[in-house]
Amino acid sequence: MADAPSDRTTIRRLPERAVYDRHAVDVILDEALICQVGFIEDGAPVVIPTIHARVDDVLYLHGSPASRMLRAMKHGLEVSINATIVDGLVVARAAFHNSLNYRSVVLFGTARVVDDPDEKRAAMKAVTEHVIPGRWADSRPMTDKEAKGTLIAAIAIDEVSAKVRAGGPKDDDGDYSYPTWAGTVPLGLRAGDPIPDPLLTVGVPVPDYLTGYDRTM
Repeated sequence: MADAPSDRTTIRRLPERAVYDRHAVDVILDEALICQVGFIEDGAPVVIPTIHARVDDVLYLHGSPASRMLRAMKHGLEVSINATIVDGLVVARAAFHNSLNYRSVVLFGTARVVDDPDEKRAAMKAVTEHVIPGRWADSRPMTDKEAKGTLIAAIAIDEVSAKVRAGGPKDDDGDYSYPTWAGTVPLGLRAGDPIPDPLLTVGVPVPDYLTGYDRTM
């Protein structure tokens, strides 16, 4: 283990699936397209899905200044963040033992709003590259107005753990002879063929980073 878990990140349910290695955590965060951000607003729990990007030991979130989540972060906000990748269906002989193969990260921390212009632009580039690697350099440069119209929040990745389930079904010993199919059905995110914008300038080719798009890290 690269990092000792905190009390909040210690896996208690099925601890054999716990992963505390930071490299493994980073791989999951980098592959997952979105994360879920949980926080308390006006005494009530709220969970918001959003795009994220990891830069070294910091996770960045982006959105509109009008976003209630990012507005709440202006004064520092305790958050819980989850990112999950589903890798397959686990089909057991008993419905009780059906499951999923998955990789999941849970992160706790205090979010801060990024005010430094250089860090903000670097984070916005990271978010773009997280979704479509290679796109930032191929895009029309961002204007100052667009930068000002985007709020970036940052959370240190220092209280985090992962949980991973892989492999086939785990039935009760007495059920292995039951005459029904059991096994796994692999799942993955697959990109289709790029569809050009009807207003695309004639002759502009599809870039290689889109024809070969793949989320696998």
